[in-house]
Amino acid sequence: MFQFIHQQNELDHVIHLMRQSSIYGLDTEFIKVDTLWPKLGVFQINVCDQVFLLDGTTLDLSAFWASIYQAEQNVFHACSEDIDLIYHYSQKSCLENVFDTQVAMSFLGHGLQVSYQSALKTVLNIDIDKDQTRSDWLARPLSCKQMNYAANDVLYIMQLATDLKKQLTDKNLYECVVEDCNHLTFEIAQETPKDKLYCDIGNYRHSRKQLMQLQQLSLWREELAKALNQPRSFILKNSTMNDLVEKNPKNNFQLSHAKDIRPHIVREHGKTILDLLKFLPNIEEWPLRIARPIKHSSQEIAQAMDDLILNTSIEMDIPKEVIMRKKWLSALYQHVVFQGDEQDLPRYLLGWRYDILTQPLLKILSKDKQYLTTQMEV
Repeated sequence: MFQFIHQQNELDHVIHLMRQSSIYGLDTEFIKVDTLWPKLGVFQINVCDQVFLLDGTTLDLSAFWASIYQAEQNVFHACSEDIDLIYHYSQKSCLENVFDTQVAMSFLGHGLQVSYQSALKTVLNIDIDKDQTRSDWLARPLSCKQMNYAANDVLYIMQLATDLKKQLTDKNLYECVVEDCNHLTFEIAQETPKDKLYCDIGNYRHSRKQLMQLQQLSLWREELAKALNQPRSFILKNSTMNDLVEKNPKNNFQLSHAKDIRPHIVREHGKTILDLLKFLPNIEEWPLRIARPIKHSSQEIAQAMDDLILNTSIEMDIPKEVIMRKKWLSALYQHVVFQGDEQDLPRYLLGWRYDILTQPLLKILSKDKQYLTTQMEV
């Protein structure tokens, strides 16, 4: 049913099979509890209808990474964390040959985050157990249950992908799904620019001063998280950072009462955090306020946008939540408010959606520009 590969010479056989085929079914098992970057336990591959479990704790996978990048297509289900792991271990980015069966399922009306287990049951009427999700994938030896679980994650994925591709092709949606998968893998490869880190934490209610404080805190947190290889939340949670800029503590006692802050962070980094809140650059360098949410556009404009999205969804037979996400609408909104460059919009909006949605939505929003910018002052 499967073979566990933990010797380098055994991996050579897998690489040889990969050269004979160009489409692989892939999945990963890893641990990412107390680290910023994942620790690979097992990399599963279905190649030439054979399943292999590659030992991520012992093998040199350099040739394996190269084969993945050279493939015609790599098939995953819910690929985000797998792709992030590949980028980290291979030290390469922008894998452009991915077909994600979760993305495919979303286009066919099964929801944005359908599980692999549910996808198999829905499409192929196959039941698999998912009882080893929280296993220690770094422990050796792996149990039979762990290995069977890992093997099942790729055993049926090629069959699932074949069925989904046929359904998508029949609806003329296959190319749209492939394009969205490419956008997803590109998005995963992008690091938030250092001067934009605050955007993931702040909101339109924050003043420019508070956004500057968030920017300084988030940059410090990012550098420390990478230096220590710890999750960002182990240093400061987003909720903690928001509480800090709202309460502006002046000493360690006040700092210790910030929401969700860890005592050792106050002890070891209290002075640094207080200095970051207190000492700011000149006001000219502070970020502009964040545009208000799209829901704050005038009622007539909001309705026109909703109608356009709904009509396009019906016409293309793609669920509304798939054809346009809230964060993409927000990006369009920010684009209009700040007169941005279209090339800076999310890639999703510059592909197959551009003519049918992006341009029409920008035209509608531009009519509301004066209304939208009324709250943007300092």
